Amino acid sequence: MKFPPATDIRRMRKALDITQTDLARESGVSQSTIAKIERDRISASYDTVVKLFETLNEMAKGERRDLTASDVASKDIISVQSSDKVRVASELMRTAGISQLPVLRGDVPVGSISEKIIFDRIRAGKTMEELKDAPISLIMEESYPVVTETTPISSITAMMSDCNAVLVAKKGKLIGMITKADILKLI
Repeated sequence: MKFPPATDIRRMRKALDITQTDLARESGVSQSTIAKIERDRISASYDTVVKLFETLNEMAKGERRDLTASDVASKDIISVQSSDKVRVASELMRTAGISQLPVLRGDVPVGSISEKIIFDRIRAGKTMEELKDAPISLIMEESYPVVTETTPISSITAMMSDCNAVLVAKKGKLIGMITKADILKLI
């Protein structure tokens, strides 16, 4: 069985506003071991990883406050500029292991591009040669919605029935992105 990366233990713990000490007390795994796992300094045993994820899931069920966008958002936004070529977006998605990207003009979100959009254009008759050197602005779709860092996750999940991602902003500056995969990591 493949587990999410160890960084997800930290992300999940932080999203629940739980200290390493709290997680150690509840799981029976020492705080120093949790710290080493989160920093990828050791490879934890199967039993330890299972115990930590199960404990975090149990603690999440008991959590009363609604998580917010800043609790869940991936902080490193991988994006492309609207003037970039489609091949740049394609290569970036491939190397980063993601399927969609926000499209920016400067720092302002203006659209989105995904593997699906590119494949739809190919199915519609565009050749790979035509697409690879085309500017992203010619094939991009609508921008992802932008929410504030304090938007409750319950509101974001409702929004995501109509979109694949949400951008998170603080005082008008993008600080993160939430995808459906980020939401599923909380389960």
